[in-house]
Amino acid sequence: MADTVLYDLTEGLATITLNRSDAMNALNIDTKVALRDALLEAAEDPAVRAVLLTGSGQRAFCVGQDLKEHIGLLAADREGSGEGSTMSTVALHYNPIVTAIAGMPKPVVAAVNGVAAGAGAGFAFAADYRIVADTAAFNTSFAGVALTADSGVSWTLQRLIGYGRAADLLLFPRNIGAQEALELGIAHKVVPADELADEAAAVARRLAEGPTAAYAAIKESLAFAAGHTLTESLAMEDELQRRAGASDDHVIAVNAFVNKEKPRFIGR
Repeated sequence: MADTVLYDLTEGLATITLNRSDAMNALNIDTKVALRDALLEAAEDPAVRAVLLTGSGQRAFCVGQDLKEHIGLLAADREGSGEGSTMSTVALHYNPIVTAIAGMPKPVVAAVNGVAAGAGAGFAFAADYRIVADTAAFNTSFAGVALTADSGVSWTLQRLIGYGRAADLLLFPRNIGAQEALELGIAHKVVPADELADEAAAVARRLAEGPTAAYAAIKESLAFAAGHTLTESLAMEDELQRRAGASDDHVIAVNAFVNKEKPRFIGR
């Protein structure tokens, strides 16, 4: 893994940290490739039962595209000396990153330690749970640089806060502070900045110790229901519940309940 992204796996919890604090964790090509690969590794590794995604430093979770690198690539494309594919980063990097976050069969917690803007906001929106430092903020930022939404924001944001509010924040980008993010439904929890790391790790560890297969089914059912009818969603719930009911963790949980014990899940 490139040093622009740090990866640690401890007791079922994979912690992935964007590590360019001097650049507010902006996404240059190396960072995007490393983040994509780290998320895919976590998704595919059966030893990983939950993921914690965060940024280094105190200023930013991730401010999105590294515009210093981007402007050079754009200039080269326009002059004919580049590869002419600067915006292919959406298909090559952003789409696989968001798909890995939203689609992996295990829960993802975003610990938003600072500004989350553009694609950085998109990555946080794609997570299953967002814990936000009281000093952090969100900003869609795309229209400010004459771009449209990417990194899944057109899909995730309106599902979090509704179409009207999403349109407002995309058409008129501004900083959304932590408390407003909580009120809008973007943040699940806001904590003092100096408590974020411990609080987020505690939540993520709790998920890593939980019924992983059931969490995967919950994610799948929510994603399916977002685009299907009630009848179709009921059929999917039936299928997923049959699968969950056949898991070892379900047996463990029922036995623990009957015996008045705390279940010790094994993740399958």
